[in-house]
Amino acid sequence: MNIQIFGKSKCFDTKKAERYFKERRIKYQLIDLPRYGMSPRELESVKSCVGLQALIDEKAAEADILRYLAYDSDKLQKLLENPSLIKTPIVRNGKKATVGYCPEVWKDWE
Repeated sequence: MNIQIFGKSKCFDTKKAERYFKERRIKYQLIDLPRYGMSPRELESVKSCVGLQALIDEKAAEADILRYLAYDSDKLQKLLENPSLIKTPIVRNGKKATVGYCPEVWKDWE
């Protein structure tokens, strides 16, 4: 299992995801999303698992901008430019991915 957690340091759900994997002694890699962002291929891979709408953090300050963009490609580009618009945590295990706190899904990965 190769777990990656893309999260924000002040995100409660990111901390819960970290605790979930720590308690089960599953190694993971934590990536600070606002600092390092995601590569276009990583974002596309997650989008294919969960859908574009699930990636958007509706509570983010500039989330309104995304509503006015007509094309998904423009929305993806905006998410790449401004990672704070991405909902966290994004947890990846190979080609599988989840957005948010999803222990019921992660349980099946073990």
